[in-house]
Amino acid sequence: MLSRVAASFYWLSRYIERSDGILRMLKINYNSSQDSMQGFSWKPVLRIFSGYDESLQEKLNDDSRAVLKYMVTDRGNQNSILNIITLARENARSVQEHIPKDLWQCLNEYYHTIKDPKLNDRLQKDDPITVLDIVIKQVMLYYGTAEITMERGQARSFMNIGKYLERAIQSIDILDVKYGPTNANPDLLTDITYWKHLLLSIGGHELYLKTYRDGLEAQNVIEQIILNNDFPRSVIYSVNNIQRYFDRLKNNSNVNDYRDISFQIGKLQSNIKYSSAKSISQVGLHQFLTIARDDLYKIGNCLNEYYFANS
Repeated sequence: MLSRVAASFYWLSRYIERSDGILRMLKINYNSSQDSMQGFSWKPVLRIFSGYDESLQEKLNDDSRAVLKYMVTDRGNQNSILNIITLARENARSVQEHIPKDLWQCLNEYYHTIKDPKLNDRLQKDDPITVLDIVIKQVMLYYGTAEITMERGQARSFMNIGKYLERAIQSIDILDVKYGPTNANPDLLTDITYWKHLLLSIGGHELYLKTYRDGLEAQNVIEQIILNNDFPRSVIYSVNNIQRYFDRLKNNSNVNDYRDISFQIGKLQSNIKYSSAKSISQVGLHQFLTIARDDLYKIGNCLNEYYFANS
């Protein structure tokens, strides 16, 4: 497969996964803003998905409608859903002959849903949850279509590597940003609502309730998001799948390059697999997450160098 084609599949999938994470985070945080306005801030969401500075804080002023517009339809925000899906569509267009027609039509519909001026009007005037649900369903439709139509070859492997790399980084960023304030405010460690919203934002609340019977506790939340092999958005689940799909790319012509990247993935996989909530606490959660995030970026850089010709 040409490096240009491989890179397009990889980035197409990363952009789709990023849009999914942003939309789910926006939905849960908007709900949270309606439950309790006192002390609520959009700052964590902006830090995770679009960077954060004082000028942006002054511009948006924790206005929920303004934040939604900025994160969903603002062309000036490089990480808005509109700009992300535009990039995803451009990558898909460049490899259109390699993807099923149904998948292209699905992505095209997602793009036109976001681009529709009526969507922005509805975000400002109607119930934002209803509008976000419409867009989230477009992501779900895309993933379902990809799963049942994509050929089980190299293209799908690059797509899934991109998806799970992006997902692992998101889970790390969300946990890191949301856990940080507990250092200054220890009461958050026992705040059930705080941890419930964190789990809801990454789709882990129902599984948590099935897995842990002693209520919402910070240590258990950390364990699920990092170490739970059954949680589709845990860091270990994502890293295991990066390894799984990368193994399928091995052939006789790329043994040396494959070995280098496989080593990076295996090292990260082992570091997480042989950790526990207790050992992570001893190292320091922020330190542990920073190391894992750096390792994921290294894997992405190696893929860029060896497979995508620094595209």
